Amino acid sequence: MYLPSLMSKIVNEGVIHGETSVIMKYGIYMIFVTFIGGLVMIGAAYLSSEIATNVGRQIRRDVFTKVERYTLDQVNHFGVATLMTRTTTDINQLQDLLIMGLRMMARSPLMFIGGVIMAVQASPRLSMTLLIALPVIALFIIAVGKKGMPLFKIVQKKVDKLNRVVRENVTGIRVIRAFDKQEYEMQRFEEANRDLRDTNLKINKIMSFLFPGIFFILDAIIILVIYFATSQIDAGLMEVGDLMAFVQYITMILFSIIMLSMIFVMVPRAQVSANRVNEVLEMDDKTKERAGTKKVPENMCSLEFDDVSFKYDNAENCTLENLNFKVKAGETLAIMGGTGSGKSTIANLIVRFFDVSKGSIKLCGEDIRELDLHDLRKHIGLVPQTAVLFSGTIRDNIKKGKKDATDEEIIEALKIAQAWDFVSGLKDGLDSLVAQGGTNFSGGQKQRLSIARAIVRKPKIYIFDDSFSALDYKTDKVLRNELNKIKGDSIFIIVAQRVSTVMDADQIIVLEDGEIDGIGVHEQLLKISNVYKETYESQINKEGI
Repeated sequence: MYLPSLMSKIVNEGVIHGETSVIMKYGIYMIFVTFIGGLVMIGAAYLSSEIATNVGRQIRRDVFTKVERYTLDQVNHFGVATLMTRTTTDINQLQDLLIMGLRMMARSPLMFIGGVIMAVQASPRLSMTLLIALPVIALFIIAVGKKGMPLFKIVQKKVDKLNRVVRENVTGIRVIRAFDKQEYEMQRFEEANRDLRDTNLKINKIMSFLFPGIFFILDAIIILVIYFATSQIDAGLMEVGDLMAFVQYITMILFSIIMLSMIFVMVPRAQVSANRVNEVLEMDDKTKERAGTKKVPENMCSLEFDDVSFKYDNAENCTLENLNFKVKAGETLAIMGGTGSGKSTIANLIVRFFDVSKGSIKLCGEDIRELDLHDLRKHIGLVPQTAVLFSGTIRDNIKKGKKDATDEEIIEALKIAQAWDFVSGLKDGLDSLVAQGGTNFSGGQKQRLSIARAIVRKPKIYIFDDSFSALDYKTDKVLRNELNKIKGDSIFIIVAQRVSTVMDADQIIVLEDGEIDGIGVHEQLLKISNVYKETYESQINKEGI
């Protein structure tokens, strides 16, 4: 703010009168002021970056933590592609706005107010030109904003769509190649990509008018100022240095407006991003723990489904209806049924990926919704229907089940899961790398590693959700025999399609359309359940039962 005034004194007192000492004096002042201003700007840039990146990190952590607590329904409500976009692109938009905001939004109003005061002091008459310029610029910015703002929300949706297409293409590459659909997928990608490009082009075309328009108004004002100032200089009412200072203050004022305009361009997109991030953060936690939660009992006694019904969000019919059964400590419960009968849903309810719509699930007589959620899951070893491995090493993946597991415990778990033979044959053994998604292992190997991850946990409840399907019959039988040796007073819940996998269970439940068609042991079900009998007879020759 002080530099134009110093420059005015150099011209008025030094240049015009030929006073070199005055020029040197005020020149040194200008260098000093510039140096101090530069240091402050460097400090502001550093602090704004530090604050904005820390805020971005905190928001990303909050979003990630929130999504970690989502039920599967809630994840599906948003979709994986949009959750990834909201965690990365949207938060980056907020972070960028914060960096620019801290550096410009605080500075620009001060520059604007200070510039107006200094300009009025330099020449009250010429300052009247601001009464024309400022409203014109404000109206121009508002007009451009009204055109561009709605498009920012659209462009984020286009990014979601593009991410979804790319993700589906990458994860489903084998199916796409097997059915020779590369060209079709390329067309899908091109369509989404072109759609995003066109929307961005439309935004940029609108916003491209902003800065040229502001600079045009700025130049026009400067021309008017110089035109009116010449007569005042000729009349001796104004000095040349004052005119130069006034022009610089006008430039400062309008430059502060330009900086605010840059923020104005970023605010609509950041506002859309903030709303999208808030949607994730503000969604109710459906598995929220109740007040006064309890710990899981030390001694396992029983797991009971008491008149349990469950319905997915927006579904017309219940997936499970009026389920009543009880499994005691040390017993194995097997669940069979056709595709879509609700087998995996039972497993998801026990782990509280969802909460029951009606009735209750009781662990040792306590409703699991009354139990501490983290403590409940700590006592469950789940092997999901689709074997999931994480990038890293085999040791890292097994330690997901128990982070302080020793190598001896890991090897023992791998032996029980019938995985040690192929793991020990690898060059690096437990330190062998696992590719993202475990793509460098076969389906059966991934399933056995997933089973070992649950075994090393030594939980009170084992849940095997169709986790023997990729194993041959011999390995399946040997593995189950080994599991029986470590059962103790734990509860085994096995979801399976093979009769040979479930026929030795202490209790077998047969589901049909979400309801219990039959419950009992193998011999009983052959007499009372047509579904079980038909499944048995269809597999008897293939399995050699």
